Amino acid sequence: MDLSTTYMGLKLKNPIVPSASPLSENVDTVKELEDAGASAIVVYSLFEEQITHETGELDHYLSFGAESFAEATSYFPEPGEFKLGPFEYLDHVANLKKAVDIPVIGSLNGVSSGGWEKYAKNIQDAGADALELNIYYVPTNPNITGSEIETMYIDTLKTVKEMVTIPVAVKLSPFFTSMANMAKLLDHAGADALVLFNRFYQPDFDLENLEVVPNLVLSTNWEMRLPLRWLAILYGHINASLAATSGIHNHLDVIKIMMAGGDIAMMASELLRNGVGRVTEILDEMKIWMEENEYDSIDLMKGSMSQKSVAEPAAFERANYMKLLQSYREMV
Repeated sequence: MDLSTTYMGLKLKNPIVPSASPLSENVDTVKELEDAGASAIVVYSLFEEQITHETGELDHYLSFGAESFAEATSYFPEPGEFKLGPFEYLDHVANLKKAVDIPVIGSLNGVSSGGWEKYAKNIQDAGADALELNIYYVPTNPNITGSEIETMYIDTLKTVKEMVTIPVAVKLSPFFTSMANMAKLLDHAGADALVLFNRFYQPDFDLENLEVVPNLVLSTNWEMRLPLRWLAILYGHINASLAATSGIHNHLDVIKIMMAGGDIAMMASELLRNGVGRVTEILDEMKIWMEENEYDSIDLMKGSMSQKSVAEPAAFERANYMKLLQSYREMV
């Protein structure tokens, strides 16, 4: 049974890759993930704000910027609240490379232009096999246009690509006016992979103290439907590798991602909830399912349920939308 796949030119023994999360904070845990069968590891993100804070730039711009507010300094976590600072992060990547044989993928989280992008080169020099560029931006200013946001993504990618020779994946949001066109633009700008999708921070209100409170919830299975849909739409239309993240919890989820056209299936919530041993269980269950259904390789199933062969994907999508609504009426 051949479970191998290729992601950004990296030959992987199977499609299961733990995504950026606390799972990568400890070298021993990453070694356990490798032993369980994980084919690569994405290190948790180094944030733009950590880098600018470390260099003193953040304090400067918050204090002297034309639109600065005094209370803005309290929005950012204290340096001690991060697991590791920028320099320690580079040491951690280097230590992971020494400890495991699977590819180590660094992660940078940022959006604005500035000196933080140079850390892409530093992460490469630390030994990372690839880099995941996590562009997290919520456009709260109503005067910023969609095209300006798209340009910001493209410019950030191009800046990073100029600094490194290792492959660069872009982890992006689904909230673009034309998601397919944005994927194409990133592909043309040099993205080696697209990771679908970033989970946006969804705050809650504390009505007792009248405060906005963070509320991180681990993913559930239904969240996989959004990346599954877009993988099936994009497969065959762009050159970049495709990865899915969010809502992948069992062997059937991984197989669905492959059939939609994904090269790898990233997971974190399932492993955080039930332990790293789940990787072994899922791989074993995949082999059983593939044998029962007469698939002897991942390549044989990849993209088999995508829209690559559909003449008019938009009409296909709308037809399924109408069928979905009708199916509920039939259940009542």
